[in-house]
Amino acid sequence: MAEEVEKKIDYVIDKRVDSKRQRIKDKDLLETVEEVFDSFTLESLYHVMRKVRLKKLYGVVNAGKEARIYRAIDYNGREYAVKIYLTFTSEFKKGIWKYIMGDPRFENAKITSTRSLMRLWARKEYKNLQRMYRAGIRVPEPVYVHDNIVVMEFIGKDGKRAPLLKEVPLSLDEGTQLFMKIVRYIQVMYCKARLVHADLSEFNIMLPHVNDPVIIDVAQAVSIEHPNTDLFISKDVQNVQRFFKKEVGVPAKPPEILLEVITSCGRTVLMEDIMETGSL
Repeated sequence: MAEEVEKKIDYVIDKRVDSKRQRIKDKDLLETVEEVFDSFTLESLYHVMRKVRLKKLYGVVNAGKEARIYRAIDYNGREYAVKIYLTFTSEFKKGIWKYIMGDPRFENAKITSTRSLMRLWARKEYKNLQRMYRAGIRVPEPVYVHDNIVVMEFIGKDGKRAPLLKEVPLSLDEGTQLFMKIVRYIQVMYCKARLVHADLSEFNIMLPHVNDPVIIDVAQAVSIEHPNTDLFISKDVQNVQRFFKKEVGVPAKPPEILLEVITSCGRTVLMEDIMETGSL
């Protein structure tokens, strides 16, 4: 199925859908492609491929209800992840308002349609990636955003994505070190990037190497000025602690201890601070 979709996408892109749709004679083929991408997304995709100078778009690496991630390569062979927000269900639209309303960065945003919401959500993910990346947090390097499409570094090799944290067996020693590193990232995210992930768990941390966690899926991340910041960061810490305690056996004290360390931005917070709290 993935190969079939690749061929169909290639066909449409080769025909330059943004200005030469009338050249496409195969009506059945076009309709089949548009079941995957509507005309708006196809035109946006062609623009992105030109702008980033992508040579080839391959099949789906990951597919969710609202977005799909494709692997692409440029003319130098560099791999990219192309994340395309396709549809926003009514349930999803209701769910994301809590991450938009209250974030001062988007208080003047004009959302007049589902399409404008898709654009805003894609731009929000791109801006969050930029802030985290500049703060030194390991996230996919952001490359470009246009309409409902975000282009970023591909985390993986030769077309195969890196595993998620939940997919990697860890020893107690490996898990302890990894837990500390992720806590450090949460702290840097809060104190330097001035963001809270707001949905951090073993499902959105990739692990290309045992001690190299990569934080992904950051569209919902909010500014620390958001009124629900305390709730969101508490949930992040609890999710991370729950996973490492249950799946790896890393002992942990109540999340309030870590939260105190994470939000102590008036001083330098080092791994020794976490150890001193007795959290591990």
